[in-house]
Parts: sequence; structure tokens; C-alpha cells
Amino acid sequence: MKIQTKIALLFSLLTASFIALLSLLAYYFASQHAFQDFYRRLDIRAIIAAKAAFEEGESDTRTYEEIRQKHLEKLPTEEEFFLQVDDEGMVISNPKYTLPLSSEFYRDVIRERYGTFRHGNRFYTGIFYTGHAGRYVVIVSATNEYSDAYTQNLRNIFFVGTSLSVLVAFTVGMLFSKQVLAPIRRITTKVQNISSTNLHMRLDDHDGTDEIAQLSSTFNNMLDRLETSFESQKNFISNASHELGTPLTAIIGEAEYALRKSRDEEAYRNSIKVMLDEANRLKHITVSLLSLAQTGFDGKKVNWERIRIDELLFTVFNTIHNIHADSQICIDHKLFPEDESLLTIEGNQQLLHMAFGNIIMNACKYSDNRPVSVAIGASDREVIVSVADQGIGIPENELKYIYDPFFRASNTRSYKGYGIGLPLSRNIIRLHNGQLTVSAQEGKGTQVQVRLPIAKEYTPQPMM
Repeated sequence: MKIQTKIALLFSLLTASFIALLSLLAYYFASQHAFQDFYRRLDIRAIIAAKAAFEEGESDTRTYEEIRQKHLEKLPTEEEFFLQVDDEGMVISNPKYTLPLSSEFYRDVIRERYGTFRHGNRFYTGIFYTGHAGRYVVIVSATNEYSDAYTQNLRNIFFVGTSLSVLVAFTVGMLFSKQVLAPIRRITTKVQNISSTNLHMRLDDHDGTDEIAQLSSTFNNMLDRLETSFESQKNFISNASHELGTPLTAIIGEAEYALRKSRDEEAYRNSIKVMLDEANRLKHITVSLLSLAQTGFDGKKVNWERIRIDELLFTVFNTIHNIHADSQICIDHKLFPEDESLLTIEGNQQLLHMAFGNIIMNACKYSDNRPVSVAIGASDREVIVSVADQGIGIPENELKYIYDPFFRASNTRSYKGYGIGLPLSRNIIRLHNGQLTVSAQEGKGTQVQVRLPIAKEYTPQPMM
């Protein structure tokens, strides 16, 4: 069922419920008023009947009779009953009358001097009369055909009114929902025309902050991310093909050169060495690509443990010194927290070692082994590691590309590298719910800041 139809049906249901409730209340109070009015008319007739029957003077009797004939409309099946009451207050039964009245009715009439009773559609009103002729219960009864017609007419009016109101509400609901959902239909039509070949298309911006504007904005943001992802994928495939093809071409070319004719042992050694170097390069690129792909997991296949970030970094320092003995890494203790428990995080030891190793290794490499500062700090929620070098920096207009795989800044041509380390490190940090940010000035150096959440079980204690 379409949302438009659902809205119209909801409109109709609410309207029907509201009008039905009002109709029931109106019908109930109108019926009660009609009954009370009929009892009042019977009461007037009972008083006049008593006066006409028991008043002493003939003129009085004739007057009341005249009033009844001229001014009181004869009710359908109207009847009058006169029952005498003895000295003990008991009603003396009259064999001429067969009345379906209860004893409680008679007691009410004698005690309260007035009483009413209903039997089906026949209404009874009784009064207690006391005069020279004695004490009597005077009863007037009639069928309430007027009230029946009145209430039946009310029921018909309410039924027709409710039906028409529901029909009008459904029609208005359809028109209203059509108007409200028109922007969504336009969005749906526009989205159906967007595919992987035209991700540059966007939904029209809507003014304001309503739900439609938020939907359009959210969808456009998603399209931005998709377009960026598709472009990155294209660039990744293009760059990966180039990076993998270069060493393969070198290996094939060197092998063809070696096989073209007989050469001395030294020439063969040189060819084998070239092929080995290119094979190692190919292996390094392949391993890096595999690591980059694996860091796209959601973390469910990664073993997590509690890690002291300072101990992890010291392990990274030792690894780098073993590879590059002339590297200079300085530890800045100014931001080191007094509570060392704040340095505990949750993560995977090997992945974090790889991430920080890439970051610090790049800092040493691109600063030509000038001193690299590593500062460790912490807040109540996160551990902060800042790596700053005094190297070549990054051109400002190229900063937005540094996370693209295989991208290398224009001022790094003289340095060996593949452009995978930083994207790999960022993926690892993201896998640990952290953030990696880079700021740089060309010719002055680069600063990389990593923020990682502290272990969940740790709750900072208030300072004394």
C-alpha cells in the first residue's frame, strides 16, 4: 500500500472516529432530552387529569376538561389510570387495570409525589393526588412515537453525516498526501536516473530545515562519498596496475636481455640481481596492498587486547633503530599524564605497530634523519600521539590527496616509497575508532596526530 493511501486512510479513520464519538454523545443527550420532555408532557396531563376528575366544583372540572381538549395535543394511545390509596399508604388494585408497573414505582409516587416508568416504548408518569375525594395515584401513559421518529431521524443524519465526512476526509487526505509527498516523488524520479556512470548528478537543494531538505542533503552527501569512492577506486586500480606492471616489465626485460645471447658470469649476476630487486619490490607492493585491503575489515576478525601506548611506541622505536641506526627519535614528555593508566588502549598489537611504524619511519625518511619529536599525551577519553619532523613537508595543494593509495607528493621523487604507508596507517587507526590528522608546510616539516580512545574499563579517578 502506498504511503499516500495510508495517509488518506488515516485521515478517514481519525475523522470517522471523531465524528462517531460526537454523534454518539449528541444522540445520547438528545435521546435523554426527548425522554425527559415526554415525561414532562405526561406529568402535565396527569395533573390536569387529576384536577378534572376530583375537583369539587363542576365549573372547575369543566375548565380543566376544556384546557385538556383545546390546548393539549392528544398523545398516541394515551391512557389515564386512577388508583386509590388506603389509610396505610397502600395502593388498592383495580381489576379494570392491567399495568406492568413495579411496586417500587408506586412507592416512589407516594413518597416523592412523582414517579416515572418505561415499559418498551410506552412511558408512564404518576403523581400523588390528595383531595376531598381521597388519596389517589394518578397515572398517564402513552407511546413515545415522536421520540422514536426524532431519534431515528438523528441516527439517519449521523450515519449520512459520518459517511460523507469520511468520504470528504479520504479525498482531502489523498490530495494532502499527494501534495506533501510530491517532493519525495521528485527525489525518487531523480534518484532512479542516477547510476555509476553519472554519479556527478545531485538532487535539487531545498530551502529550510524540514525533513525533505534533510533527506536531499543526506542523499547528496552520500553521493559525494560514493563519487569519491568510485574515483578513488579507479585511481587505485590505475595506480596499482602501474606500480605492479613496472617491476614485472623490468623483470621480463632483464630476463629477455639475459637470454638473448650468452654472457659472462658477472653479467648474469647483474641481471639476476636486477630481477631480484624488482621481485622484492613487487613483493613489498603486494604485501602492502594486502595489508591495506585487510584493514578494511570491521574488526570482528582482529584479535584485540589491552595495550600500553608508550610501551608499544618504544617497541616501534627499537624496530626503526634496527633498520635505520642513524635515525633520531626524541620523546617529548611534557604532555605525559600523571596517571599512567590513561595510556592503556584496546587494539591489535601488530596492526598498531605497523601504523605507528609507517608514520615515524616516514618522518625520519623525509626529514633526512634530522630529529623527529614524538609526544605522548592523554585526556579522560583518549590517548594522543603527535609525531613532528623538520623535513620537506607537503605542498598545500596536495594535502587533500595524501590518503589516496599510491599518491606521492611532488617533492618526494628523490625518496624511495610506494604511497601506501599513510593510507594503511589511517585505515588501521580508523579500525581502532581513532582519528589521524596531518598538517604540513612545504620545506618546514610535517606533523601527524593520532587520537585513540582509552580502554573502556578504565574510569579516570578525580584528582586529590
